[in-house]
Amino acid sequence: MSGAPSCPANISAAADRVLSGFQEGFLWPLLVTEFLVAVAGNSLALYRFGTREQRPWHPAVIFSAQLAVSDLLYALTLPPLAAYFYPPKHWRYGEAMCRLERFLFICNMLGSIIFITCISLNRYLGVVHPFFTRSHLRPKHAWAVSAAGWVLAALLAAPTLSFSHLTTPQQQGNCSVARPDACIKCLGTASDSHLKAFTAYSLVLMALGCGLPLLLTLAAYGALSRAVLRSHGMTAAEKMHVGVLVASGVVLYAGSYLPYFVTRVINVSARQRWTARCPSFVDEAQAVRALDLGSYVGHQVTRGLVPLAICIHPLLYMAVAPSAGCCHQCCLRCREGRASETAESPSQPLALTATATKTSGPQSPELSP
Repeated sequence: MSGAPSCPANISAAADRVLSGFQEGFLWPLLVTEFLVAVAGNSLALYRFGTREQRPWHPAVIFSAQLAVSDLLYALTLPPLAAYFYPPKHWRYGEAMCRLERFLFICNMLGSIIFITCISLNRYLGVVHPFFTRSHLRPKHAWAVSAAGWVLAALLAAPTLSFSHLTTPQQQGNCSVARPDACIKCLGTASDSHLKAFTAYSLVLMALGCGLPLLLTLAAYGALSRAVLRSHGMTAAEKMHVGVLVASGVVLYAGSYLPYFVTRVINVSARQRWTARCPSFVDEAQAVRALDLGSYVGHQVTRGLVPLAICIHPLLYMAVAPSAGCCHQCCLRCREGRASETAESPSQPLALTATATKTSGPQSPELSP
């Protein structure tokens, strides 16, 4: 966009006042509430994994623990955002912290998506290919996949360090509600001169960070559902339990992460169109009327849905999961007996089999975490 007319400062300030008003009135109390719930829930999940799961952890517990860590780290990025959005919207922590906070926000969100995908694929392998899983999948493999997941999340989020920046106040003096133009803004998006590159990055992030994991999750859960429905070795209650896990996982994913990335791309595209028109606006009123408030408000709503998902994850991957108690040891022995019968009679349908790795003690069924 070099050589293009720049947007007048008063026009940009007027648009920013309108857009910031929604964040100041809606987002900050929601983020504070979600922070408290997410920290409590994911801390409890990690405590449960550390005290009630037998070592070495089997892969399902490893992936669930990684999800809890990612969600907990994500929750820790919410207080600075809430303080930033609290009126007047003002960033007090410097440019380095601005870039780091935005990077950690995206990195840990992607980490949560990656580990949800790992849990889905692990469940698929445990049900559809139980004997392969029991023979070849070891905790060390799950730890290696987890490390690769963290590296991938960091690489996908790395451009955020470059795009994020602080804005220069338009007025001198102390920042206040009455003087918002004297406040410093921490933007997780690119400046106007780099919007084209940021739009391309947003598309790549939506495809690789959200779309591809979603397709893998849907494929894994689809195959898992077919195997469960065709199984004659499971009771109706067991099938219902698996169905609830599958449906809740898909609904939570499709209702939080996917809308966030889709509305992010739509909002960036709307901003790009508005910026291109900005030099032609005759006054502030015309500039405000030209704002695409629908795409902006929609994206802000989805920003509140993503932290809501990390509050629900402990319920989905820990609270509804049976632990390695006596009744579940009996269930495991029962399922292992069914698996042996299936191995002797290949024509029989495959039962829902536990996929715990071979250790010196009882393990939980694979679908439990």
